[in-house]
Amino acid sequence: MTTLFAHVIQHIAFEHLGNLAPVLRQHGYAINTFMAGIDELSPISKDDPDLLVVLGGPIGVYETDAYPYLETELELVGERIARNRPVLGICLGCQLIARALGANVYPGGTKEIGWAPLEIHNDAEGNVLAPMQEAADVLHWHGDTFDLPAGATLLASSALYPNQAFSYRSNVLALQFHLEVETEAMENWYLGHAHEIGSVDGLTVPRLREDGQRYGPRLQAPVQKVWGKWLDSLAVQGTVDAVA
Repeated sequence: MTTLFAHVIQHIAFEHLGNLAPVLRQHGYAINTFMAGIDELSPISKDDPDLLVVLGGPIGVYETDAYPYLETELELVGERIARNRPVLGICLGCQLIARALGANVYPGGTKEIGWAPLEIHNDAEGNVLAPMQEAADVLHWHGDTFDLPAGATLLASSALYPNQAFSYRSNVLALQFHLEVETEAMENWYLGHAHEIGSVDGLTVPRLREDGQRYGPRLQAPVQKVWGKWLDSLAVQGTVDAVA
């Protein structure tokens, strides 16, 4: 099997690839992780990896004065999309894709934190998220939202936010929620996001822990289908260097 390369931009230590990592390796990807704000990100553009993955973090796309490396990330994402190269974004990564495509990203007014259902849009042809109809709830953890970019296909919504996932062309996937989470790793989230949890009325760590133990294990099988289906589609398409 030819070795493929996935470069991953990670913003905080405990929001990592999770259950996506073994699926990437099964599909022949070697994984290189770059920590935003610590590692130099320019080699990502130079290396031109087969896949760019941008993970989540507790900051806003619009906070470039405080976190100037967000500008670099936006440039990287925009440049790859312009050349029709594969990109996957989760949470903050999803918002970076939306912004790179010219859409507005802004505070949503209500934090969506915890386990809640998704509405999967079956009218989206070949919706890669179709397997998620087998899962009861998924993990949401965001306060920002975004407008659907022009030319994007809406894949999923929630009761609080209509724009939860979209695809662009056939090789860009943006997910506002967290399919990558593994149940056994969630204690890191409860510690790392303790202040944010405490800021939401009625939200507690025991409630999150109970829901995570209930829904987290049910998430894993359908998520493996989603990751596998999308990575298989990239293999069928091949990676291209220019927009057709």
